[in-house]
Amino acid sequence: MYLSGLFALLLAAGVVPVVLAPAAGWDAAWTALAWAGLCVVVAVADALAAGPLHRVTVERRIPARARLGEPVATTVLVHNGGPRGIRGRMRDGWQPTAGAGEARADLDVPAGERRGIPIPLLPRRRGELRSGFVAIRSRGPLGFAGRQRVIPAPGAVRVLPPFASRRHLPSRLARLRELDGNTSVQVRGRGTEFDSLREYVRGDDVRSIDWRATARAGTTMLRTWRPERDRHVVIVIDSGRTSASRVGDGVRLDAAMESALLLSALAARAGDHVHLVMFDRARRARVTGVAGARLLPALVDAMAPVEPTLIDTDWNALVTEVRALTSRPSLVVLLTAQDSPEAARGFLGALPSLTERTTVLVGAARDVPTPGPARRLAEDVYREAAIAHADRDAERVASAVRRAGGEALTATPEALPPAIADHYLALKAAGRL
Repeated sequence: MYLSGLFALLLAAGVVPVVLAPAAGWDAAWTALAWAGLCVVVAVADALAAGPLHRVTVERRIPARARLGEPVATTVLVHNGGPRGIRGRMRDGWQPTAGAGEARADLDVPAGERRGIPIPLLPRRRGELRSGFVAIRSRGPLGFAGRQRVIPAPGAVRVLPPFASRRHLPSRLARLRELDGNTSVQVRGRGTEFDSLREYVRGDDVRSIDWRATARAGTTMLRTWRPERDRHVVIVIDSGRTSASRVGDGVRLDAAMESALLLSALAARAGDHVHLVMFDRARRARVTGVAGARLLPALVDAMAPVEPTLIDTDWNALVTEVRALTSRPSLVVLLTAQDSPEAARGFLGALPSLTERTTVLVGAARDVPTPGPARRLAEDVYREAAIAHADRDAERVASAVRRAGGEALTATPEALPPAIADHYLALKAAGRL
C-alpha cells in the first residue's frame, strides 16, 4: 500500500474542522483525531478498491547489444491476470548510466490483457547495463492511496564501444586497394608478393623487368608486386592504471579501443590475421582465430565490459601472453601510456624481448592544450604547463622506445586511430609487413 499526495491534502484539510470545533462546542483534539481516523479509513478503502497486483507478470523486450551513445528501444510487457483493471504508474529500475531518465510511465491494463510500455534508453557508459526490477503502483478510484508491488524482472543490455573512427576507414581502404594492385599504383620491396606481369611504361623501375617474359613476349615486360597477406597483427591494449587517465573527453582506454577497431578492420580487409589482448596483471579480454565479417563483432563484444584497473601492468606476463597468441607475429601494436621514464621502466625493460623478433609499434593518446581566452586564469596556465611537462616526458619515453628497436607514435584521441592505420599502410607499402 502507498499514500499519494492527495492524501496529504485531505489530511491537511482537517485544519478547517479543528479550527471551527470550539465554536461548535466540540473538543479540538477529539475532532483532529476523528478527522485523521476518517482519512485513514478512506485511504484503506481506496487502496482495497485498486486493482490487485498479485497476479501481474512482467516480460521484457531488450536488444542484447547496443552501441554507446545511440538510443535503445526497450519495452516492458505488463500482463494483468487479475479480476480488475489496473491504473497507475510503473517504474523500471535501470541504473543511472543507462540514460532511462526517470523510467516512469502511466499504466492502464484492463483485466486479462497485456500492455507494452516503451522505455527508451540512451547509454552513457560501456559495459553491462542492468535492471533488476519493475515497480508498479495501482491507484485507487479516489486517488488517495493504492497498492504497490516490486516485481523482479532482470534485464541487461551490453553497450559496445562506439567505433567513431570508422569514418576514417573508407579512405584507408582506398589506399589499401592501391597497394594491392587494384589500381595502377604498384609497390615493390622486401617481403612483397609477386602479383602479375604487364608491359613496361616509361618511368617504371627497371629493376622489376622480367627478362625471360620479355624474351617470350617480344616486348619489355614488368613484374608488379603487392603486399604479402596472411601476416599476424597482434594488438595489445594496456588496461592498467595509466589507461584510466583522462585525455580529451574520455579516458585513454577508450582511445585505445578506437585505434584497435580501426586497425583491425583495415588489417582484416588486407588479408592479415588479427589478434587482440587486453591485459594488466591478468587477461581482461582476448580475441584470436576470428576472421572476416565476424571479427569486428567479436572485438567490440570482448571490449565492452573492460574497464581500467588501478594497478600497474605486469609487462613480463604480457609479453608471455603475446607469445602465446602466435609464435611469430609480424606486427605488435602496444596501446599504452608514454608517461615519464621512471613510470615506464617496467614497460621499457620488457620491450627488447619483443622488438628482437618482430616489428613493434607503441601508440599512446595524449592531451593537448586547448586555446583559451585572451585573459587566462591561473588554472589555465597551470594546466598548459602540466601538459607541456607531460609532452616532454612522453618524448623521452618515445626516444627510449626507438633505442629499444620499436617505433613510437603519440597523438590526440581523435588523431591516434588514423595515425596508427596510416603507419600500418606505410609498413605494407615499404614491404616490412
